[in-house]
Amino acid sequence: MDEGVVKYSCECIPGENVAVELIASLMKWRDHIHELGLIGVYENGIGFGNISIRIANTLQFIISGSQTGHLAKLNPDHYTVVTEFNIEHNHLTCCGPIQASSESLTHAAIYSYEPNINAIIHVHHPQLWRKLLNQVPTTRKDVQYGTPKMAQEMFRLFEEENLREKKILVMAGHEDGFLTFGKDLNEAGEILIQYYHI
Repeated sequence: MDEGVVKYSCECIPGENVAVELIASLMKWRDHIHELGLIGVYENGIGFGNISIRIANTLQFIISGSQTGHLAKLNPDHYTVVTEFNIEHNHLTCCGPIQASSESLTHAAIYSYEPNINAIIHVHHPQLWRKLLNQVPTTRKDVQYGTPKMAQEMFRLFEEENLREKKILVMAGHEDGFLTFGKDLNEAGEILIQYYHI
């Protein structure tokens, strides 16, 4: 199981914490989603789930750090800013006190493709994953998370499926994993909660 393993190459520049006022809503949503068990840690100690918001009018975004799923509550030490990325070369640069989540390039792909998306939530839930598989936009089973191919799958789903309207997708090759997004964090979170209560 390669869950939670960072597959991109990363230049991680040590930097100051993101200002609390910029991430107050992000921290609140993340901790609530953790309470629901949609972000967490497997028995083998590997964490899952992440959350991000775009920095207004840029391709930069703030995302929860790698291997923070075991923590019930995060503080600003656990978030970082992705400042640059290159999907084709599977590389990104982040600046902050922690390395960006292993799913950061997937977030980058969505932000780069659709300028109206400003928040993304990636979670795990085995029962819901099975229920949603191929019922909502679904990535190909042979495409692994955290790779340029997964980023390309995001583009394909926007072009070939109703992803823009549904605002949810399932990763067939990333067991238990799916994500929601929206024009802001409240929209992304409300879509997630709506499906959670199906």
